[in-house]
Order: sequence, then structure tokens, then C-alpha cells
Amino acid sequence: MNKTELIDSIHERLGEDATKRQAEDALAAVLDAIAVGVKKDEKGIQLIGFGTFKVAHRAERMGRNPQTKEPMKIPASKTIRFIPSAALKKTL
Repeated sequence: MNKTELIDSIHERLGEDATKRQAEDALAAVLDAIAVGVKKDEKGIQLIGFGTFKVAHRAERMGRNPQTKEPMKIPASKTIRFIPSAALKKTL
């Protein structure tokens, strides 16, 4: 499912009173709140019954340039991880 299909799904669930633009705004608000929340609190955003978005730290490590096969140092970085809840896993 891509973003357009997700907006269509939200629009259907909101009912006929809502516009597609309102569904798009609702999705944008949720995604923005998650991004701001994860940036603000490294413990993450926990959505009971769905999962947790949190910051993960990647240590510096050695890698290889795929073209030249030369070893290279990959710097430490931060990324976002999603950990699904047990309830979400059960639905799969």
C-alpha cells in the first residue's frame, strides 16, 4: 500500500462527510507528530496495540565499497526503528 492508497483507505473509514483532503491532512498530522515525538524523546512513541517507534543508535563499523572492494569506515548514526506490538504480530 502506498501513501495514496492509505489516504483513500482513511477517507473511506471517515465516511461520506469527510473530504479526501481531510483524510490527507489527518495522515500528515499523524506522521508529523510521530516524527516530532521520536526526535524529542529517544524513548520513542508507543502506540498501545500497534507498536513503538524509537531511535536506534548504529555504532561505527567497517564496511566495503561495493565497486572497488576497498574497506571503508562507516560512521556512527541514528535511525528510527519500528517494533510491532504483540497484538499486531498476531494479526499477521
